Amino acid sequence: MNDRPTKGLGSTRATAAAEPAAPDVDAATRRLMSALDALESAVERRRDADRDEDELASRIHALGTDRSRLADELDGALVKSRRLERANREIAERLDAAIGTIRAVIDGKDEAGAQDQQVKQDRIKQDPPIVHDEDDEDVLASALNAEDEDEEEDE
Repeated sequence: MNDRPTKGLGSTRATAAAEPAAPDVDAATRRLMSALDALESAVERRRDADRDEDELASRIHALGTDRSRLADELDGALVKSRRLERANREIAERLDAAIGTIRAVIDGKDEAGAQDQQVKQDRIKQDPPIVHDEDDEDVLASALNAEDEDEEEDE
């Protein structure tokens, strides 16, 4: 009489105990597989989110670079615009001064021209024109040129 159970009997008891555990093991395996699938899905979503985040960061960096470039271009355009406006004002002032000078000359010339016309008419009345020969044409041309030069000096 051996108090020890025989191998065959003990195994039957272990098998009997293992059989009810098999559905528990299968259920635990299914839960583990489900949890692993969920973990894989979470990891994949995280990778996608990280990839999207990296892409977003690169887009933000590109926008920042574009913004800096555009700001520099705008500053340059503003400087150029201000220079053009200043040049435009200077040119307008010069044109106004030139127009004023021309008007003054024209007004002075009209008065001087009227006086010159009157002087010439008075000379003609006092000194009647002299008829010249063909030989005297050079002398006449010289006299007229000298008179024109005197008038230009008077102006």
